[in-house]
Order: sequence, then structure tokens, then C-alpha cells
Amino acid sequence: MALVRLSQPLFPAGDIVMTQGVNDLIQRGEVNPSPYLQRHLAGDWGDLCDEDRRTNDDALEQGDRLFSSYQVTPALTIWIITEWNRSVTTLLLPDEY
Repeated sequence: MALVRLSQPLFPAGDIVMTQGVNDLIQRGEVNPSPYLQRHLAGDWGDLCDEDRRTNDDALEQGDRLFSSYQVTPALTIWIITEWNRSVTTLLLPDEY
């Protein structure tokens, strides 16, 4: 798995966990979540509307939950959620929410 390195993430990820669905996709070689996680930690919220982007930007400053959505393929979207206290970042599929 290739990993893109950031010099400094915008916020701590805490423990990084994933749902069974994401784990299954990784095990089958269907997705590499590293670039999406790096984008999330860099404040690139992915495929969100402007209002949701602003909500994340505000949450980054105020210490609220952060949410990103990435359209990996036309049939595959990955969500990434970092909890308000930055203790856990979860990678999941929308139908696992």
C-alpha cells in the first residue's frame, strides 16, 4: 500500500479504525484508503457540497466532528469521520453508518 506523507496534518487522527466493509475491500485489493485518509487529514473534505465544507472548516476551528466523503469509483464511496475530541478516525462505507 502506497502512503502519501504530509509534513503536518491539520489535526490529529487519534486511533484509525475501519469497518468490516472497508477492511474487506482492502483485503480484496479493491481500494487503498491511504490517499483518502491523507486528504482528510489535510482538510480536503472530498466530494461534499459547499455548506458541508464550511461546516467542516468551522468544526476544525471549534473542535467538532469532521466528515469527508470520497467517490472512489462510480459505485464506491468511502466516508471518513474524525470524532470531535480527535480520539478516533473511522473509515466506513455509507451503508455502514
